[in-house]
Amino acid sequence: MKIVILGYGKMGQLIEKFSMKRGHEIFLVVDKNNRESISADDIAEADVAIDFSEPAAALDNIHLCFEANLPIVVGTTGWYDHLDEVKSICEDENQTMLYGSNFSIGVNVFFHVNKLLAKAMSPYKQYDVQVEEIHHIHKLDAPSGTAITIAEGILENTSDKTKWVNDIIGEGEGLIPKSDELLIESHRIEEVPGTHTVLYSSEVDQIEFKHTAHSRAGFALGAVVAAEWVQDKKGFYQITEMFDFM
Repeated sequence: MKIVILGYGKMGQLIEKFSMKRGHEIFLVVDKNNRESISADDIAEADVAIDFSEPAAALDNIHLCFEANLPIVVGTTGWYDHLDEVKSICEDENQTMLYGSNFSIGVNVFFHVNKLLAKAMSPYKQYDVQVEEIHHIHKLDAPSGTAITIAEGILENTSDKTKWVNDIIGEGEGLIPKSDELLIESHRIEEVPGTHTVLYSSEVDQIEFKHTAHSRAGFALGAVVAAEWVQDKKGFYQITEMFDFM
């Protein structure tokens, strides 16, 4: 399989490593140094692209791959305001795209169990729920895409919360959410790869459900596995469909 890597930061370099380890060829690496000179013709002969670039570049990279009729796996977050638009173009033009806020197998199991837990806790009104996410200081978006996916899984399975709100710890005086708002606390600490916690708190006890990533390697491996899964398909997919947990 010939892979185009879009974005060559730490994640892009890990994707290169795992791609080659699994017997694939790196067809082209596209980053901020050469992106402006790359056209659809330059990538049209590849089999799939994997994007771990930046939120500002992700949309352009998606459209570039659509123009080249090249399946794309998108791990970049921070562009989801345009999700419906991208999905519509993908389906109307018979393109192929798979996106996800987190490609770790463990996190995708976490997403599934989080929904089950939210449904189980919903009758017990004495518990208030919130989400906490911790990432490295270089992460550009807050809250993380993973935290948003967790929050949306809770909102789908409880009647007490109607939307999520974000508080970036260390910026401002701290957000006090309304009773119908699901708080996502965002922390940025040195080189933490990613920790996500769901907390259900009452006057008498607290339930914590946590996933801690020890490195970025799991995200990169999952992205390469996703590229293998999607290369011969047509349509618009989420990472959960690949794992088929639901």
